[in-house]
Amino acid sequence: MNVESFNLDHRTVVAPFVRLADRKALPHGDVIQKYDLRFCQPNREHLEMPTVHSLEHLMAEHARNHSTQVIDISPMGCQTGFYLILQGEWDDDDVLDLVQATLEDVLTATEVPAANEVQCGWGANHTLEGAQAAARAFLAKRAEWSQVTA
Repeated sequence: MNVESFNLDHRTVVAPFVRLADRKALPHGDVIQKYDLRFCQPNREHLEMPTVHSLEHLMAEHARNHSTQVIDISPMGCQTGFYLILQGEWDDDDVLDLVQATLEDVLTATEVPAANEVQCGWGANHTLEGAQAAARAFLAKRAEWSQVTA
């Protein structure tokens, strides 16, 4: 199938993990890398939408404080994680450090950025507490992030 994650056997992965999901060399030599930040075990658990929405806002804002090479952080429709898209060639350890620093910022945040009707399409659909609980749980298993399968 054309979508990389559709070729991944979701029964064999063990969340949480961070994995390189795709690498593309663009026509002028630039490279982008897409990482799968899997917070929840597929088909067994998921993040509630206000938590997903708030994590998206928080990570998108705070990751850019740690790198100018962040292109995007997008939620997965299955509500089990996020895709992190980065410019350039990244070492796995550097990606893990970026994710850790970003989630540590989530834990110290006092509000969800742009959680209002002016800056967001569903400004009332947020939970800072839910985002922080998910970040805390993901960070607690930092030593396991590199292991994708059992």
